[in-house]
Amino acid sequence: EPVRQLGANFSGGQKQRLSITRTLVKKPKVLILDDSSSALDYATDAKLRNAIKNELVGTTVFMVSQRISSIRHADQILVLDDGRIVGMGKHEDLVKHCQVYQEICMSQLSREEVENNAEK
Repeated sequence: EPVRQLGANFSGGQKQRLSITRTLVKKPKVLILDDSSSALDYATDAKLRNAIKNELVGTTVFMVSQRISSIRHADQILVLDDGRIVGMGKHEDLVKHCQVYQEICMSQLSREEVENNAEK
C-alpha cells in the first residue's frame, strides 16, 4: 500500500521509528528523546538503544522514559516524583538507594532482576 499523506496509514510505532531514523542520520551533537519508545515493542526498543549507542558516539543523549529497560544502561539517571528529583545515579545505585526507582523497577522487572542489580 502506498504511503498516504503525512503517513496517515502508519502506526504510532512506525511513525516513531521514521522520526528517530531521520534524527539518527543527522548525527546531532545533542539528542533529546521524550518517551520516544512508548509505541515500540521491547525488541525494537532494544535495537533503537543499540543504534543510539553505536551510531551516535560523542552525542549527548537526554532520554525521558518510563520504561526501565530504555534507561537502565544510561551514564546518569534522574528520578522524578511529582516534579522533584528524588534520585540520581546509575541504575545499580538507584535500585539500592532510591525507593521510587525501586518501586518502578518492581513494577516492570522480575524480583530476581531487581535483586541481582541491587547486589552489584
